[in-house]
Amino acid sequence: MPTLLVIDDEPSVLHAFSRVFRDSNVTVETASTGGEGLRLAEQKPDAVVLDIKLPDVSGLELFKQIHALDPRIPVILITGTGTSETAIEAIRLGAFDYLVKPLDFGELEALVDRAFEIRRMALEPVGLAAEPDDVSDQAEAIVGQSVAMQQVYKAIGRVAPQTVTVLIRGESGTGKELVARAIYQHSNRRDAPFLVVNCAAIPETLLESELFGHEKGAFTGADRRRIGKFEQSSGGTLFLDEIGDMPLSLQSKILRVLQDQRFERVGGNQTIATDVRIIAATNRDLEQMVAEGRFRSDLFYRLNIYTIVLPPLRARQDDLVPLIHHLLSRANRELHKRVHSITSEVTQRLTQYAWPGNVRELQSVLKRAVLHASGPVLTADCLPDPLSALSPDDVDVPAADPGTTDWERFVEERFRAGVDNLYDEAIALAEREVITRVLRRTEGNQVRAAKILGITRTTLRTKMRQLGIHLERVVHEDGPAAETGPAPPPS
Repeated sequence: MPTLLVIDDEPSVLHAFSRVFRDSNVTVETASTGGEGLRLAEQKPDAVVLDIKLPDVSGLELFKQIHALDPRIPVILITGTGTSETAIEAIRLGAFDYLVKPLDFGELEALVDRAFEIRRMALEPVGLAAEPDDVSDQAEAIVGQSVAMQQVYKAIGRVAPQTVTVLIRGESGTGKELVARAIYQHSNRRDAPFLVVNCAAIPETLLESELFGHEKGAFTGADRRRIGKFEQSSGGTLFLDEIGDMPLSLQSKILRVLQDQRFERVGGNQTIATDVRIIAATNRDLEQMVAEGRFRSDLFYRLNIYTIVLPPLRARQDDLVPLIHHLLSRANRELHKRVHSITSEVTQRLTQYAWPGNVRELQSVLKRAVLHASGPVLTADCLPDPLSALSPDDVDVPAADPGTTDWERFVEERFRAGVDNLYDEAIALAEREVITRVLRRTEGNQVRAAKILGITRTTLRTKMRQLGIHLERVVHEDGPAAETGPAPPPS
């Protein structure tokens, strides 16, 4: 249960916070003086809301003292005026954000939720273990003993102590955020801020301000100066998730920060220096986007200094059983359930399913199954559709011809499964089928296949790796619509 510390000398404000969070799972601690607030802050709350004006100490000075206790505690400042230079200075020094009185508690609740999430990501350890038993109950884990995952562990250990930019690549749901957090937690910046920006989730018109901040009057609605994430995370790490979705117009600014660690706020002409490590992640084919002019080649080369590629779950068959047991244990803890074992039929269905949504989908399925379980054993009737609707013999049967996917059934099953990335899944499935068929027609000749597909050989190899397509003595895949056939060694 997260703890929120509110420091304000107005009893009505303290009462309002207690009332707003009364029915939530948030513990609210309150203090009316700076001295009392600092004493409570020593207990390391998950977030702090701090009034700029207190009777015994300035808000900025108290912020510095809290920041010295633990710079990873998100501090949200409350100011009585929209032009408070003190609040702006605190943001520049590392505060999470600030709000202007009178408070909009809807906005504040959303801000507190974001602060809790940032705190969780910075503190909750990410274990790197071949077996789930190697990870403590308090840790999230990147579980796997396959050769591919062992390479991921080695890559994290190799790059974490360095200051270089890291690019994490992989399909949606493969655990890119976990890898980014593991790199941060094993780095020499682990005691500094760790902030996250999802480039696909923020509208283009707001993303530039989110990253770089803006000056008052920079655009309609900019009624005060705002500090961006590059300034807030100075000394720490900034995780740019889904960077392949970043608008082309912003990419040149990101390139400058990577090159010079300098930028300007939107609407400003002052050059601001920062010291931030960038970890980026994407599920996009950046090489193809560069070829199409949708991603800057110079930015790609800057990001691609050190790359970690996460394999899809369908290419990690040896990891499925330990991963299932780890996620089952985690679901039990989160849902306060005691489902200790699963039947062989459930295991068979889970291990034969293709998991187009990767680890995220597996985690969602197990959570829903645990919720439906009425005893200590997970049975097949607890599984959500489409798994519960199929017999074990029907699960993940590859089509005889890679061009004959039943799209109506595919969409219906994914819709019933409650996925939120159907477009990406469908594109990946279609690409896998087309590439597999062309490779078979060219008898495994990648040069000819790339020419027919209209892509470079490098792009073809990247897609084969991402989609789990291998060339051995036969052409086959690790996912649905597998096709086998004679093929010579790869050219």
